[in-house]
Amino acid sequence: MTTPAVHARTWGSAPAGQPITQFTLTLPGGVQAQLTDLGATLTSLHVPDRSGMPGEVVLGFDRPGPYLSRETAPFLGSTVGRFANRIAQARYALDGQEVHLTRNDGPHALHGGPRGFDLHLWHGHAEVVGGGAQVTFTRTSPHGEEGHPGTLHVQVTYRLTADPDPTLSVEYRATTDAPTHVNLTNHTYWNLSPDPHEGVHAHHLTLHADTFTPTHAGIPTGAVQDVTGTPLDFRTSRPLSNVLAAQPGGFDHNLILNGQPGTLRPAATLHHSASGRTLDIHTTEPALHLYTANFLDGQYTGHAGRVHMPQAAVCLETQHVPDSPNQPQFPTTRLDPGRTFTSRTVHTFRIQ
Repeated sequence: MTTPAVHARTWGSAPAGQPITQFTLTLPGGVQAQLTDLGATLTSLHVPDRSGMPGEVVLGFDRPGPYLSRETAPFLGSTVGRFANRIAQARYALDGQEVHLTRNDGPHALHGGPRGFDLHLWHGHAEVVGGGAQVTFTRTSPHGEEGHPGTLHVQVTYRLTADPDPTLSVEYRATTDAPTHVNLTNHTYWNLSPDPHEGVHAHHLTLHADTFTPTHAGIPTGAVQDVTGTPLDFRTSRPLSNVLAAQPGGFDHNLILNGQPGTLRPAATLHHSASGRTLDIHTTEPALHLYTANFLDGQYTGHAGRVHMPQAAVCLETQHVPDSPNQPQFPTTRLDPGRTFTSRTVHTFRIQ
């Protein structure tokens, strides 16, 4: 193959009988992304290693069934919304009215509630554009879905290019007919190793973040703390093996990214020495949530026999700060009629 290509096929059926579609985006050199309209989800991504051999770099499944449940596929590669991360006590005040959300994390709302964007079918359209291939997913979240006000029209575009390096960009747009809060992210689990038995410990991580938001019971306290002297100081590259040895429970933490929110700027670099693969992430989002797959339980096996064990991968979720609707000192997540929510995150792969 010498030019980009796209392919769509029926991949299975949802419980109500609707077809689930799988989209394949392919570039020269074996670069390939597979996505599904179930949850606007990235299910597979192949990029070359140091020897030029393409291989899988995300956790996922080769069949649609596991994606129908968060027990088997807890947000693996999915689009998370209407509000990613946690909202304290599953409520917030909006223009003098109390908004009550569906609780699904103790007393809190997490990742859009019990049936967030990851469990809905979207409409997908794939095409070759310029030197790349892309698929755009759209859905309408009705007023009152999981308690959120406003009818929200959402668009997520995944674009795969290779000029000069393999790059997967994710772009979001959303509009509403009533004031509401929006926080969208992609929840891909990254593992750059070709060895299906290897967890994330052999990776090195850099984060462009001088501060983080300390939490109480998973909810930001409202403070912003310097990372200096903490396990969250990834301003220079650190091996995850060393850090996780001192942090046995793993990471589930939000960091404030350096630079101006709304501008595309460096967020993270993940490197795997043996394969040579390096992932650079740039984003317009104000924060990044670092999660080391602590709650995977080893019951399920995905691509190429990789067992989904705790710390089998790392999530680098670009987003707004958790509980922002209740904490006005953080960048706002409010969206009003006549305005458009936009966000862009770019994942670039290189050999090092």
